[in-house]
Amino acid sequence: MSDAAAISEDAVLGGRLRLRQPASGHRAGHDAILLAAATAARTGDRVVDLGAGVGTAGLAVATRVDGIGLVLIERDPDLAGLARDNARANELRADVAVLDVAADAAAFAAMGLGPDSIDVVLMNPPFHDAARHRASPDAARAAAHMATATTLEIWTHAARRMLKSGGVLTLIWRADGLGEVLAALGRGFGSLAIQPVHGQAGKPAIRILVRAVKGGRAPTQIWPGLMLNEATGVPNEDVLRVLEGQGALALAAP
Repeated sequence: MSDAAAISEDAVLGGRLRLRQPASGHRAGHDAILLAAATAARTGDRVVDLGAGVGTAGLAVATRVDGIGLVLIERDPDLAGLARDNARANELRADVAVLDVAADAAAFAAMGLGPDSIDVVLMNPPFHDAARHRASPDAARAAAHMATATTLEIWTHAARRMLKSGGVLTLIWRADGLGEVLAALGRGFGSLAIQPVHGQAGKPAIRILVRAVKGGRAPTQIWPGLMLNEATGVPNEDVLRVLEGQGALALAAP
């Protein structure tokens, strides 16, 4: 991005992670931080953040877990450049691949991401239903937010191809799209763990966090809901600690 004024510098994880990102359009938010906090990764794992944007979720995982081999995949060269800058500025090791999630296996392999080579994939795909949400006039924001009929299938296919047997996929999606998630994960994934995310206690869930294992055979589990705010509207203190980088969610447990 040539216009320096179009870039802001922001702190997440209570200031532990600083990010340069576009001042408008799609920006780092709670979804990316919750996704990172739900991602189970261990030292030595190869971890891929699909559609990484400026690297928020993947770099948040690397901030929590030392010694992972992180790859940030982003199709927009400008955002990929910011992701590379953010990794360097936060002294985190990450490879950045300018690559469309929909690219074929050969394109992934050319980036060192061949089949059955990755331990952990995390992803925050565009998930708003175009039939019910008006797309933003900002092209980048619209591309980051609006799903097509095949978005989830394409993204889960890319993850399944890269993951080793027993590898783990973690994703965030809108809560009313649970059926779409189950359908997309029906081929090749099992041992699902699903955690609803509620904007306010006593209200319907707005998001779901999902952990799935390639080749997993354990029964699906529905975990207790995560309340971003209490019924009174006051932020939930446990969630605040997670958003400030002071811990992970239960889904991140091995």
